Amino acid sequence: QVQLVDSGGGLVQAGGSLRLSCTASGRTSAIFRTGWFRQAPGKEREFVAVIRYSGSTSYADSAKGRFTISRDNNKNTVYLQMNSLKPEDTAVYYCTADVTGSFSLSRGGFDYWGQGAQVTVSS
Repeated sequence: QVQLVDSGGGLVQAGGSLRLSCTASGRTSAIFRTGWFRQAPGKEREFVAVIRYSGSTSYADSAKGRFTISRDNNKNTVYLQMNSLKPEDTAVYYCTADVTGSFSLSRGGFDYWGQGAQVTVSS
């Protein structure tokens, strides 16, 4: 079992920045990938970014150039630095972990989820 606790959400004006944190506990050695998804009201949960065991990263087109995913292995924590935020970035952001070694960037490719962090960007 892996437990994920995400934090760092909040209210920010357009153009501002926020940093989300995701701290894992339990069988953290089993984690192949850690990522972030987001879900806006009335919309499907969508992929944002992922960091793999190797350190390689991938981003959704909407996040490229503005968001950066990183990790601190000593703290079992993954971060999502979000800059140049837009109102359309408003959503609940969920940390997620893959313990099966999937290559999929869809929701089904991940096994554990955090409780979610609300990010609201005002115009």
